[in-house]
Amino acid sequence: MERALELAVNGAGNVSPNPMVGCVVVWDDKIIAEGWHMKYGSRHAEVNAINAVKDKSMLAESTVYVTLEPCNFHGNTPPCADLLVSSKVKRVVICNLDPNPKVSGGGVQKLMDNNIEVEIGVLEERGKEINKRFFTYHNKKRPYIILKWAETADGFIAKEDHDSKWISNTYSRQLVHQWRAEEDAILIGKNTAEFDNPMLNVRDTEGKDPIRIVIDPKLKLSKKLHLFDQQQTTLVFNLERNEAQPNLEYIKLHPEQIEHQILDKLYLRKILSLIIEGGSTTLQKFIGMGLWDEARLFKSNKKFSKGIASPQLDRSVLKTVENILDDRLFIYTRNDG
Repeated sequence: MERALELAVNGAGNVSPNPMVGCVVVWDDKIIAEGWHMKYGSRHAEVNAINAVKDKSMLAESTVYVTLEPCNFHGNTPPCADLLVSSKVKRVVICNLDPNPKVSGGGVQKLMDNNIEVEIGVLEERGKEINKRFFTYHNKKRPYIILKWAETADGFIAKEDHDSKWISNTYSRQLVHQWRAEEDAILIGKNTAEFDNPMLNVRDTEGKDPIRIVIDPKLKLSKKLHLFDQQQTTLVFNLERNEAQPNLEYIKLHPEQIEHQILDKLYLRKILSLIIEGGSTTLQKFIGMGLWDEARLFKSNKKFSKGIASPQLDRSVLKTVENILDDRLFIYTRNDG
């Protein structure tokens, strides 16, 4: 199962809205084949692993280790539970049951109904951590939310004129682009769009651009901003109108509980993960409503003396601290206990 989990993360950034899944086939205590889900719409991990078994007669005495319950319905691909049944495998060991109500328990039941031994819950917490986006999406009916910002040593996210350029160092900024490639969408507020004019795409690394999201209640932002260049899918949440253009969509909301409405609409679009990059007001709103799962905070040794204060987390648990040259990266998770 350790190996299956290692294989699963190879799909990071490429399989959403599916989960990351790894699979290992073992015969006589030896791994004879392995596979993982490589890309959304392509073959699942179990299919890749079974296809890699050279002598299919060995399957009758093999154990299949898979990180998530095999699916039991027709989607973009046939059901993996059916494949395991038709392959006549002896035993299936599963890390996590699938939280998707279309599957949950059904894949296991199909295996057991066909006299396949099943074991569930091996390295269960590790599996949930790897697929935290998928589990949050199905259990909380919203994307997994990552807050991200950089602040000075004296606690400011920007200068008084909203200038926030280069608080963190070059290597920290490269890491941020890697994160963007791993998540489905990225969100900013009106002030960050106006004063920073960010592109919110992936540079300095390989990977797909996230869906860009901006909150612009009265549609006051200049159409000359990078956000409106129609180079990648962009959603503009507002209180004025609905309108669709190529790669640019305006989505009208009601004035109450805007943040909840945004998350509801992202859920319906099967967006599993969301990075919120600012500014301070937008970040603090999501924090205040308890709508976050993880916070990634870069602390620089620079000082502004005065400016726009950085957000303040509540109910947070510090998970890790890492030095990136002269920056320190703090990663927190939300304590829902």
